[in-house]
Amino acid sequence: MTDKKIKARIKLLIPGGQATPAPPIGSNLAPYGVNLQEFCKQFNDKTRQRQGEIFRVIVNVYEDKTFNFQIKEAPVSFLLKQYAKIEKGSKDSSIVARVTMDQVKEIAKRKIKDFNTQDLEKAVKMILGTARSMGIEVVEK
Repeated sequence: MTDKKIKARIKLLIPGGQATPAPPIGSNLAPYGVNLQEFCKQFNDKTRQRQGEIFRVIVNVYEDKTFNFQIKEAPVSFLLKQYAKIEKGSKDSSIVARVTMDQVKEIAKRKIKDFNTQDLEKAVKMILGTARSMGIEVVEK
């Protein structure tokens, strides 16, 4: 750990390997004096293998304008849409797509380190709730 004082903690959604100093990255980090080129270079280097996939990023900006960041998995809603091959979920929870329980378990395994549980069964239940609210039906096969 560092003993530097955190000036700001910023949460962003960024496509892998595609960070640029343009908004929303620039408009969120520039007010804190972050070197945008350096941030984009580091992020793109770490996510280049997963081009286009959306990542949650938590950036800690310190008082001396240095930064570090943590990359988390894509949001559950993004992963569900990816598996269901749809652009967006339902506005009224009517069924718009289907995924299998095996796909839900794959998502749970990817996301479990970002959840507040280490129990795979509980992680699956969280994903099932998100799927239901998006209008994605979960089927056995």
